Amino acid sequence: MKLDILVFAVHPDDAELGCSGTIMKEIAAGKKVGIVDLTRGELGTRGTAETRDQETLEASRIMGIHARENLGMRDGFFKNDEENQLKIIQMIRKYNPDVVLCNALNDRHPDHGRACALVSDSFFLSGLPKIKTEYNGEGQLAYRPRLLLQYIQDYYIKPDILVDITDFFDKKMECIHAFKTQFFNTEGDGQETYISSPSFLKVVEARSREFGKSIHAIHAEGFTSKKLLGVDSLGDLR
Repeated sequence: MKLDILVFAVHPDDAELGCSGTIMKEIAAGKKVGIVDLTRGELGTRGTAETRDQETLEASRIMGIHARENLGMRDGFFKNDEENQLKIIQMIRKYNPDVVLCNALNDRHPDHGRACALVSDSFFLSGLPKIKTEYNGEGQLAYRPRLLLQYIQDYYIKPDILVDITDFFDKKMECIHAFKTQFFNTEGDGQETYISSPSFLKVVEARSREFGKSIHAIHAEGFTSKKLLGVDSLGDLR
């Protein structure tokens, strides 16, 4: 299946927090979108890998994405090495996306920045014909998507692009709440963490409103780009 957009997330719930509004907006516009999670988030203080698997299924259903896979890398200990780069390259060549989204350039959780570096390196390497990969026993063709963006997570990073997600913000929060073991809910139990406190989701909304204000919208999501971006006309800019 060819996808228009492929999202890489080091933990289940990263894509939901960082860019699910954009994902759903693109799907509503007729685009095909998939997510590849690098780990199962097994080191999370609350819940288990198995409960997060089920929560991921529910969040995926809400978003209406077209594909989701998990590469089974070691949460907290994966490396930006040849073995893992080849796994990322295989996914890029499998889905041939036009656009790739990945974790933030740097963040509170060290896995986020490391995953960004891993995907960024693999994004470039995927276009080199002398790097050979296979899927289901068949050789894959070299392929490099046209655009790589990083979604913004916990740390504030000045965005290069803002996407109006006003019409999809409520659904975004529904996606996040699908991860019942991770975020605050009245029936939740277990040790309190940074993201399980009631105030964390208020910060998610505040960030969304802050970004939205900059483009005369109620809610927006922000992305960074390592390269300069262009538009066909100044009229395309908000």
